[in-house]
Amino acid sequence: MTKTLFIGLDGCTFTVLDQMTRELPGEGLTMPFLKSLMERGVRAKLRSTPNPLTPPAWCSIMTGKNPGEHGVFDFIRAEDKGGEVFWTLYDARDIDSETIWSICSRKNRSVAALNFPLTAPAPEELKGSIVPGFIPAKHLRRNTHPRELFERIKTEIPGFDPKELAWDFDKEKQAMESLSADETAKWVRYHLPREEQWFRVAEFILSKDAPELMAVMFDGTDKIQHQAWPWLDLDLLPANPQGHDKEMRQVCLEYFSNLDGYIEKLVTMAGPDTQVFFASDHGFTASTFVLRINTFLGEKGYLFWAQNDGSDMAVRREASDFANLDWTRTTAYCRTPSSNGIHIRVAEKPGDPGIPPESYVEFRDRLIADLLALRDPINGEPVIVDVLKREDWFPGQHMKRACDLTLVLRDHGFVSIRNYEPSVVHRPLAVGTHHPDGIFMACGPGIPAAGMVDLRQIVDVAPTLLYSAGVAVPSDFEGQVPTSFFTPEHMAAHPVKQGARTRPSPRRQLEQEMDAGEKKQILEQLQMLGYME
Repeated sequence: MTKTLFIGLDGCTFTVLDQMTRELPGEGLTMPFLKSLMERGVRAKLRSTPNPLTPPAWCSIMTGKNPGEHGVFDFIRAEDKGGEVFWTLYDARDIDSETIWSICSRKNRSVAALNFPLTAPAPEELKGSIVPGFIPAKHLRRNTHPRELFERIKTEIPGFDPKELAWDFDKEKQAMESLSADETAKWVRYHLPREEQWFRVAEFILSKDAPELMAVMFDGTDKIQHQAWPWLDLDLLPANPQGHDKEMRQVCLEYFSNLDGYIEKLVTMAGPDTQVFFASDHGFTASTFVLRINTFLGEKGYLFWAQNDGSDMAVRREASDFANLDWTRTTAYCRTPSSNGIHIRVAEKPGDPGIPPESYVEFRDRLIADLLALRDPINGEPVIVDVLKREDWFPGQHMKRACDLTLVLRDHGFVSIRNYEPSVVHRPLAVGTHHPDGIFMACGPGIPAAGMVDLRQIVDVAPTLLYSAGVAVPSDFEGQVPTSFFTPEHMAAHPVKQGARTRPSPRRQLEQEMDAGEKKQILEQLQMLGYME
């Protein structure tokens, strides 16, 4: 019997859900079933990780810990070797903390986790099912757990297509190259059948296996909002949309209507005795300007660009996805747009590139002052509204892998790392970007019809799901079970139990590394969504 159903909605925000769950002139009600759940349940804004980004945020949801503990900070993991910076993509080996899937399995609870990032490879001893997200289609079979599950899905679900289930990189690349007004609606519509594939897999596993903790993540919410935010934000949408605006609005409504149907079927299948939870890794909002952070750091003398000598290597480096810098003189720089952070280069020994270790605090304070002094050339407002020090926001065993400084922009946008001027430029049209406040909702037996309650933290999701599944909450979890999500009677009958600390996370080698071409495809996907340049 499924005790707990968890539906992840990547990037989902109440800005959108609130309009989809009410009657709008000329559109009616897009998500009637979700509206009914919200009316008989509880919800809260969910504060994301300090940099509200997919990999660290979902890892915090799966581990109950902040990135300083679980070790995942970005899509890209980089190592500064002094004379050069080397990078690779994060994968499951980088999560240095036990996930709720493993914890439940150890406590003899069956689980299913579908489409969550960084879940491959699954632990061999896992009691349940894993179909990972964020990997190429060719890796789905070998990284689906248990091994026979992929064949069951392939043979028992009519029309199952692993290429549709995973990202179709060729289609994504075409969309990235031709996101004209006419093509944008096609790109949004392309995600509809992919979301249906994940629903059908979830439906299959829920009906056949009935895991005690059933979890599926739908990520079309994030992808569509990146490219179609002007048609989802009512403050940006024309009062009476026509032509392309009308088409875009309609296809967005179609996506959310389909999603409502998937949610209704899964909740109905799980049954009236199941507690149902929803969460997102972050929210969404409008970005109105671009901060070219490395250009600004160059203007202030912290960063120096590499000179292009015309060689093939120089040309390749300048066209790469990462900042092409003079590493002998650069003291502070940003590696990726998605990081929204600055790394300070500290010399390991005299003569190495970077600042002397004893100058770190003074140097950092001066850098923070320069960042906070940056003003918008149009309106004079601050461009950066907060600068987060890593020891304050990423405590834990992996704190030193975090950016030294994480930037919070006025519009919550991602920075640019390109060598373009000026350092601050306004966008001709607003685009979708991540907001730190996502969603956390629940309904079912033992859950009050309390409506909106106080803000929760992203690390609260993991202990809440374990509590619902009847599993003791590990003592080293950073989050808490929110009492506002459960009735006093339920909590009296089912008190929160504290368990032992989580076990060390085993580091497993992926059975087959992604080749250079596959990594390039993932980078193209990240480029299209604005995380890379």
